Amino acid sequence: MSLLIEERMLVFRKAEFKVAFHFYQCYETAEKFSASDLDALNMFQVHNQYRDRFNLPFPDEIACIRAKYDLPATKMSEILGFGTNSYRHSESGEVPSNANGKLIQLAADPRKFRGLVEIAESLAPSYKENLLSKIDKLIRQHEEHFFESNLEDYFFYNKVNTDKLAGEFSGYKKPTLEKLTEMVVFFAHRLKPWKTQLNKLLFYADFLNFKKTCFSISGVSYRVIDMGPIVNNYNSIFEYLTNNDDVDVRCIEFSNSDTVGEQFVPHPDRACRIELFSETEMAVLEHVAERFKNTSTNEIIELSHNEKAWLENIKERKIISYKYAFDLSVI
Repeated sequence: MSLLIEERMLVFRKAEFKVAFHFYQCYETAEKFSASDLDALNMFQVHNQYRDRFNLPFPDEIACIRAKYDLPATKMSEILGFGTNSYRHSESGEVPSNANGKLIQLAADPRKFRGLVEIAESLAPSYKENLLSKIDKLIRQHEEHFFESNLEDYFFYNKVNTDKLAGEFSGYKKPTLEKLTEMVVFFAHRLKPWKTQLNKLLFYADFLNFKKTCFSISGVSYRVIDMGPIVNNYNSIFEYLTNNDDVDVRCIEFSNSDTVGEQFVPHPDRACRIELFSETEMAVLEHVAERFKNTSTNEIIELSHNEKAWLENIKERKIISYKYAFDLSVI
């Protein structure tokens, strides 16, 4: 059997969504088959688009909200007025109802969550008092570190996704500077890439992970320029990482031209925090590093020019939809 992909419309909660439908087809009989992993891939596409259309939080965002307050899922469900394990189910991938999704988003803001805790009658007085104290501390920390807390919004802003950071152009994941940083550190250790190479390595890692799971690794948006896909706002982000001693940059003047190349190398005291990546994400990073370990800058540029993601967006230099991940051709 061969693995095929075709455009189909699928229905979820009375709404229709266009997906890259994956299935197997028998060479001899042309009979079509599915499998549990392909079913999951097809449904993830539907669920992601549904969340995006109705502005509902994604699983990693939901998990982060509860982790912020260090609460068990049962307590979060109780405070929000859900069923006992509703919050846990939402974290594991179940799409919340529109009403529950809005409440979860409300809880992301400590000031608003504080109000919900105050009216939660089922909480023991001592438990409520300790939780309110913890929330007040978070509010103070946010005010004291206003610049740091808004840094990611500055780095990851783009004109096509102004109202929400998780969506089609972020691989349906909220952008995280922490994970992007570790991706850069990983490639600096493994390949010591030039800046142009690094942009392509990050692009292939994020898009390959999306192809396999329907989620990117970093949540970063990519745009196209003549030299291929690049991290949107990459200069500011890379400069921040070098100033923060996450990686070092060697500036090397090429003898055959007047240009200076920037090579990303490991900082002597900075190891990659691989524990931040899932098993699948780590396998993708290793695969990308192995695939391009002997590929020069010019070669990886040419390879990226074969990608539909570049070919269909270069004219207007657009931000690239992660839907193009299913059309990757060189990896």
